[in-house]
Amino acid sequence: MENKIQELTEKIYNEGVLKAKEEAESILNAARNKASEIENEAQKNAKNITDDAIKKAEKLKEQVETELKMSINQTISALKQELTNIVTLQAIQPSVKEIFNDVSFVQKIIEIVVKSWAEKGISDLKIAIPEEVYKEMETFFKNRLSAEMSKGIEITIADGIRTGFKVGPKDDSYQISFSDSDFINFFRSYLQPKTTELLFAK
Repeated sequence: MENKIQELTEKIYNEGVLKAKEEAESILNAARNKASEIENEAQKNAKNITDDAIKKAEKLKEQVETELKMSINQTISALKQELTNIVTLQAIQPSVKEIFNDVSFVQKIIEIVVKSWAEKGISDLKIAIPEEVYKEMETFFKNRLSAEMSKGIEITIADGIRTGFKVGPKDDSYQISFSDSDFINFFRSYLQPKTTELLFAK
């Protein structure tokens, strides 16, 4: 009787131990699987984060390189323009200023302009000249352009110019300026492309 009880007890114990082992093994396997899933997910997330960081770094690098190239090109372009301006001005400024400091040259231009407009019946003119040459010019007008002056041409002192003259209607609706700076700008617009080509030929 005792043997049967002992056998039954051992059987129940062994079955319980076996079942516990199986459950424990199942739990361990589930834990291992879960851990593996978590590790795989973590590796996947880490790879995604790394790939995203690499893409962002590459994009930032491209942007920086593009902006740097643009900045360099703008700097070079500005430098070329500045050098072109300097060379062009050195070529034309002295001679133009010298010409416009020649009062007889300016008088000749005024005479051509006034007589040309007078031939077209335009006499309602106002000519503005620098204060420094006003008296000399006034004498010139009286001697060389007396006929045109008698038709109503007005001579005034110009503000803001030291050489040349300005001409336009008496109502000041517009003015045409003939100063050294006007001619320098005029010539520079023609010479700059050629100067740039000569200085920076590829």
